[in-house]
Amino acid sequence: QVQLVESGGGLVQAGGSLRLSCEVSGSISSIKDMGWYRQAPGQQRELVVRITSGGRANYADSMKGRFTISRDAAKNTMYLQMNSLKPDDTAVYYCNAEGSLGHTYWGQGTQVTVSS
Repeated sequence: QVQLVESGGGLVQAGGSLRLSCEVSGSISSIKDMGWYRQAPGQQRELVVRITSGGRANYADSMKGRFTISRDAAKNTMYLQMNSLKPDDTAVYYCNAEGSLGHTYWGQGTQVTVSS
């Protein structure tokens, strides 16, 4: 079992920055890939970025150059640094983990609102 808890969302103006955190607990050693997804109002959940256990990150095109994923193993935490935020970035952001045997885990989400 893996538990994911996101935090760090909030309200910012366009051009601003936020850093989201995902605290991981449980069977951490079973995790393979992790990532961030988001879901805007009226939209389907979409990929923001994924990172493999080897550290390779794959960003969605619209986030390249603006968002950066990182991990702090000592704190069991994954981060998403978001810069140059746009109103279109407004969404609920979810932490995701892929475990062994095809298990998938999701956090509860954290709201990011970017005003124009």
